[in-house]
Amino acid sequence: MERVERRVEGAGELPDGVGAELLSRQRLDAFTHTRLWKNPCGFAARFNYLALRYNQPLYGWVEERFGLARVEFVVIYSLALHDGITASEIASSTAFPKNTLSRAVNRLIKLGHVRRRTDAGDRRQQFLSLTASGRAVFEEALPRFVALEEEMLAPLSLVERETLSTLLARVVLAMFDAEDAPQASELPDPASKEN
Repeated sequence: MERVERRVEGAGELPDGVGAELLSRQRLDAFTHTRLWKNPCGFAARFNYLALRYNQPLYGWVEERFGLARVEFVVIYSLALHDGITASEIASSTAFPKNTLSRAVNRLIKLGHVRRRTDAGDRRQQFLSLTASGRAVFEEALPRFVALEEEMLAPLSLVERETLSTLLARVVLAMFDAEDAPQASELPDPASKEN
C-alpha cells in the first residue's frame, strides 16, 4: 500500500499559522462545557466535537477552492492513499452510502479527476484511479489537512501523541472481527516520519 508523506513535495508551503487560522479557537460556552465534560457519552462527544472542528473548515475550503463536495474529496483522498480500489471499498471504509459515492465518482470522472477501469475477469468490478488533475487537487489540499491536525495536536508532547494514537488504534481495531483485523505489528509506527 502506498503511503502518503506528511509533507507533500511540490505542493508549496503554507504560511505559518494556517492550522490555527482554520481552527478558529472560541471561548468554551457553558453548554459546550456540559456537552463535553458532563456527558454520559463523554468520549463520543469529545471525539465528535474534534471531528467537526477538523472537518468543517477543511471541507468548506475544499468546496470553495475546488467546487467539490465532501464526499467527492473523500474519493480523491481515498484514491491518493490507495489507488486502484473500488467505490464499494471506499463506501465500506468511509460509511458513505454506495449511491452517494456512485454519484460522486461519476461527477469526478466527468471533471477528469478520476478514471474507471473495468476488470476483464469480472465486468462488475470497476477499479478507480486518480488522474493527474485529481492528484493535483489532493497535493494542493493535503498540507492544509496536515497543518490543522498539527495545530489540534500541538498541546500534546510526542509521547502523548504516540499514546493517543496507540489507544485510538486499539479502539478502532476492536470494532473489526478478530480474524479480519490487522495485528498490532501491522500498524504503522506513530513515531515514524513516513506516516
